[in-house]
Amino acid sequence: MNGIVIRDAHFPGRAPIEAYGNGGFRFAGMSHRGSLLCVPSGIYGWAPETADGITPDSLARVGEEAGEIDVLLIGVGAVPFPLDPAAAGALRAMGVRFDTMNTGAAVRTFNVMIAEERRVAAALLAID
Repeated sequence: MNGIVIRDAHFPGRAPIEAYGNGGFRFAGMSHRGSLLCVPSGIYGWAPETADGITPDSLARVGEEAGEIDVLLIGVGAVPFPLDPAAAGALRAMGVRFDTMNTGAAVRTFNVMIAEERRVAAALLAID
């Protein structure tokens, strides 16, 4: 007899972010409370709540899909904040170019780039 299989819930595709704030995001007509990781395989809930939570481990899925990503946009909250040196070093070791900005700017840039069918990913911290 097989037990219950628990999988990471995710949206299996690319979609623009329709709204952000109040601790979450709207995309594809759905709401998500918390941070998001948008990679070529889909949109996933993402554990980090603050810029300090962005670690090499939290970026592992980006590394798995690095061959399909030209740039990673990192939305670090309401105020731009430099990425932790360990996380930045991990991304460089994966060969992933990245840009760190506030979450609003990252959402807007992500939406433009996916509309242009560019190979973009986004790591977005939720903001209030």
